[in-house]
Amino acid sequence: MSIIWTSEEINKVIKIDNKNTFFIKGLEIDSRKVKVGDLFCAMPGSIKDGHDFISKAFNKGAVAALATNKLLKNNYQPILIVKSVPKALNDIAREARKRTCAKIIAITGSVGKTGTKEMLKSALDKFGVIHASKDSLNNHVGVPLSLARMPISTNYSILELGMNKSGEIANLTKIVKPHIAIITSIEKAHFENFSSIEDIAKAKAEIFLGLKSPAIAIINR
Repeated sequence: MSIIWTSEEINKVIKIDNKNTFFIKGLEIDSRKVKVGDLFCAMPGSIKDGHDFISKAFNKGAVAALATNKLLKNNYQPILIVKSVPKALNDIAREARKRTCAKIIAITGSVGKTGTKEMLKSALDKFGVIHASKDSLNNHVGVPLSLARMPISTNYSILELGMNKSGEIANLTKIVKPHIAIITSIEKAHFENFSSIEDIAKAKAEIFLGLKSPAIAIINR
């Protein structure tokens, strides 16, 4: 995999003074999935805290880690101390979106997001460098992570946007700023947070808030 970020670029994005030099080939939040060249983002959690797995990430080949615990600063590996790891990840995602010339396609819907993404990947593969969400990374962590992983050379980026409640897609689409936004379908899902299918449709339609003219909105009629 090619280099997607340099230490100098990351320093500027997250506004830190880091003296270490390294080259990032990917970003990861799960220490079990870390590959050589990754930046490990030690995300906080109510059950497991990513800070507890930093050593494991370095053992698997991480070149640096994002963290909030200043006690880790004396580690012999590059640990980038920030006030908030989720915010730093969002800042990297925004910079990835800002620096690219890629066409961005965002997909939401009660069903069919992943299938639509995979079909678009296949259809667009002959037209340039394709970047897409891995697995179903479509929430408030997964979408910024997917964007942050996008190489600057990307021609088309295809991202899934999911939600469990109103307002979540609005926040995500404003980071993604898609050129094309797709709603695959509206079904009876997430009823624990919505009183009607119409409310679900309104929440899904938040994806269009990130569109900048000229843009394309695709809906299932």
